Amino acid sequence: MQIDGGRPLRARRWTSPLAESANILSLEEPEALRRLAELQPDGEGPLWLQIRRAIAQPIVEGRWPPGTRVPGEWAVAERFNTSRMTAVKAMQSLVGSGLVERRRKVGTVVAARAQERPVFEIWDTADLVRQRGQTYGYKLLSCAFVGDGVEERALLGVPRSVQLLHMSCLHLADGAPFQFEDRLVNVDAAPGITCQPLSDAAPGLWLLAHVPWTQAQHAITACEADDRVADLLGLRHGAACLLVERRTWNEDAPVTLARLWHPGTQHRLVGRFAPGA
Repeated sequence: MQIDGGRPLRARRWTSPLAESANILSLEEPEALRRLAELQPDGEGPLWLQIRRAIAQPIVEGRWPPGTRVPGEWAVAERFNTSRMTAVKAMQSLVGSGLVERRRKVGTVVAARAQERPVFEIWDTADLVRQRGQTYGYKLLSCAFVGDGVEERALLGVPRSVQLLHMSCLHLADGAPFQFEDRLVNVDAAPGITCQPLSDAAPGLWLLAHVPWTQAQHAITACEADDRVADLLGLRHGAACLLVERRTWNEDAPVTLARLWHPGTQHRLVGRFAPGA
């Protein structure tokens, strides 16, 4: 077959997705693939979250130091026998939480200050429970859109025109109370959030998977449990608690304010640091 000018028209060669995956895998560093092969899903929850936890654990524990090459989505999909879309969702979550970063001409690597982030920025409570060798559980206690609440909007720092979602939940470790969470969410900054997905998934995980954030702030306070907190955490009134107030923003827009209550004798915060540049 010919076109104008007498030059032959060449048909484009079709490459199957399987062959494309094999070609991409051949470009991965052998050491990165070896590290990936050692990871195991924990069998709890959606597969993308299992993949996220499996990759996050060696990063947080320091076994994958900053700059370590992390295999790409095709390799992750192949390792966990899933679709590339699922692998992409897991990797985007890791990027969003600051554990890994993408570099031009290099690929995905462990972020420079990844080990600090579990304490000072975004935690996955389920990860914390599993790192203690316990089984994680979750119970949604209440969830509703805020009406004309001026106090709630002042707490989050948004005008009265902004719609808020107010929810509370209990995180469990081996069936016992581990953390009580009370949270406000800016619906404008988290489009698509409703009470329905939160009945099965903790709000922190939903936000981590669906809403980007650029800044986080933690305020950590030692305080006494009031009647409600004491009842939910199985403590006596006035017992010592650790209260973490976590705020996140996406650029200038407040996204969420979470108050996380922990029994004071059962919880500790650990951060590992290196001198800044």
